[in-house]
Amino acid sequence: MARFVAVTPSQQNNQLSFSPLASSLSDFSGTKLHCSHIHFKRKQWQTKSASFYVSASSNKKILIMGGTRFIGVFLSRLLVKEGHQVTLFTRGKAPVTQQLPGESDSDYADFSSKILHLKGDRQDFEFVKSSLSAQGFDVVYDINGREAVEVEPILDALPNMEQFIYCSSAGVYLKSDLLPHAEVDAVDPKSRHKGKLETESLLQSRGVNWTSIRPVYIYGPLNYNPVEEWFFHRLKAGRPIPIPSSGLQITQLGHVKDLARAFVQVLGNDKASKAIFNISGEKYVTFDGLARACAKAGGFPEPELIHYNPKDYDFGKKKAFPFRDQHFFASTEKSKSVLGFENEFDLVEGLTDSYNLDFGRGTYRKEADFSTDDIILGKTLVSV
Repeated sequence: MARFVAVTPSQQNNQLSFSPLASSLSDFSGTKLHCSHIHFKRKQWQTKSASFYVSASSNKKILIMGGTRFIGVFLSRLLVKEGHQVTLFTRGKAPVTQQLPGESDSDYADFSSKILHLKGDRQDFEFVKSSLSAQGFDVVYDINGREAVEVEPILDALPNMEQFIYCSSAGVYLKSDLLPHAEVDAVDPKSRHKGKLETESLLQSRGVNWTSIRPVYIYGPLNYNPVEEWFFHRLKAGRPIPIPSSGLQITQLGHVKDLARAFVQVLGNDKASKAIFNISGEKYVTFDGLARACAKAGGFPEPELIHYNPKDYDFGKKKAFPFRDQHFFASTEKSKSVLGFENEFDLVEGLTDSYNLDFGRGTYRKEADFSTDDIILGKTLVSV
């Protein structure tokens, strides 16, 4: 099980809590695992060359909005390793740091001795303004911002900020027959991610130096969305995997560690100024192919795939499948040509990394729920 270490701030919500914390993770080249279920050699998370990281001319005072869950956990480690002073802004309801599976005690201790924490609620806009202006951060990474109104106080508090780096989403693109989605493609103002679109517009209008990253589906260790975990639960239980329609729908996944590296690569990078980049895996994959890739990553037998018509079922508020039932993938050519960005993980290697460092160790975010599967399988078996 993953070990959690936390320092709980004693200050109340509207008081500034700014102090070094005893907790951390390391750079993700972590300790090699020695487990019988590992079938692929996990790539060490390190640079391919000395020029990989794009650093500013000097170490920066960096604020990460969020940072205790998924993306920020990996991003903060890389930034600390680069020598930057990193502060996490959170409500303090979750442990500020946690030791990663495969991370040595010494690496974790080193990270935790350097990470800082600013406790507060980003919805308390006056507190955000006062606390951030008092600290004067050089760079802000906004990992959990969903609405433009949440970002405006940050911009007001830091008029001399050097760069604002935003985690947007490829979900902002307008559904189209012409794929993959590129950064210049039409966006959907009615998207459930419209708040991210409005944030990008705000950044443009304010004239700040900004960069926006649009991931597609993100996967990897500590993923709080049931992406690969959904498949792993069914594979472990030896159950058939229900997949909507033909199973030939094409989608795209990017590993969280690669995404974190992309976030670091745009820091202080003139080529990333006032620009948007899609970041995800290089290869696209069908739903059926993803199920097979998950099986291969976990060392499971070839899965039995059951296809069904979603229109034949009423699942109520439950979600029967973790992906949108359509083709959904984006071009990453711009990040490669402009930034020179390259992924470290291919899909099976990335899924293997996720399995070995998370689900395969018995840790996951959600308990298995096969209730919708049973509805599908019951009707399918009866109709055959």
